[in-house]
Amino acid sequence: MKPQPTQPDLLYSEEEEALRAAVRDLLADHCDAPSVIARAESDAPHDPAAWKALADGMGLAGLLIPEAHGGQGATHREAAVVLEELGRAVAPVPYLTSAVVATEALLACQDEELLGRLASGRTVGVLAVGLHTAPGAAFPAVRLEEGALHGELTGIADAAAADVLLVPAADGGLYAVEAADATVTPQVSLDLTRPLATVALTGAPGRRIGDAGPAVRRALRAGAGLLASEQLGLADWALTETVRYLKDRKQFNRPVGGFQALKHRLAQLWLEVVNLRAAARGAADALATGDDVEVSVAVAQAYAASVAVRAAEEALQLHGGIGMTWEHPVHLCLKRAKADSIAYGTAGAHREALAELVDLRAP
Repeated sequence: MKPQPTQPDLLYSEEEEALRAAVRDLLADHCDAPSVIARAESDAPHDPAAWKALADGMGLAGLLIPEAHGGQGATHREAAVVLEELGRAVAPVPYLTSAVVATEALLACQDEELLGRLASGRTVGVLAVGLHTAPGAAFPAVRLEEGALHGELTGIADAAAADVLLVPAADGGLYAVEAADATVTPQVSLDLTRPLATVALTGAPGRRIGDAGPAVRRALRAGAGLLASEQLGLADWALTETVRYLKDRKQFNRPVGGFQALKHRLAQLWLEVVNLRAAARGAADALATGDDVEVSVAVAQAYAASVAVRAAEEALQLHGGIGMTWEHPVHLCLKRAKADSIAYGTAGAHREALAELVDLRAP
């Protein structure tokens, strides 16, 4: 008989729950809401202390890097748990861009020197491809002239925090460029905790580390798949905080959460968050095992954006007047959810990709 494919185990293991608890405790000390809001108002939104604690203290920067290169040799399932907690806190750290996307590009190129630097957490790497770019989509490249790189790339997330930029060039190569050799200019960003920037290269030296095409595709696919876990963390926080608030807030001498109409809205949102958890866990497991990766990532991203945005919008509205204030963190959640909804491809782009993958194209 033909062996039946095994079903993925989407439940969290004891080790994953222990990792979650450790990351949540760390973020409670470093990324409480007032601290994140204060950083968002400053000229330096990234939190180096939180990044040092995550990367150096806990070794999470090298979670996806094999032990032979100085990393932890873990899987995308563990990275997904970390991103859930970072999403809950809207943490201003370059984890997704450096420890996932740039790391995956380097793994595709097998650049041991840079992998070791990123695994230590003392070097932040950023793939110089616009945050909006979907896996498999075309991406801009800079010119290579007499061994030097020239050109401008826009919409690069966390470029301001980068030590090394991974830059695609027109010759088909991916080049490692020290950030000090590039001009990084901040762009106006909706999500101030993951700022965008323009990267300009004028005769910058670069070291070719591999072919850009497969490296960028692999990196963006992993970024899109694990972004769903960040969106899950955002949605789960929004739902949990809203339920807690409505239990405490009273109107007509009774808890607001007792009103039937609000119960129905929260129940519907809970169902959507549960479905998002299944989709996000499915994408993380597929990335870890290599089974049905493209389909699982497309399914997760086709669904995640709308749930995360709706959860944040419901939280903002149901918190009433306090939710509209700058001091309450719900606006951070909404901005991150809206920015994530176009990161690594829109939901519509992923639906089109999914239709192609399962042969259900529009007539």
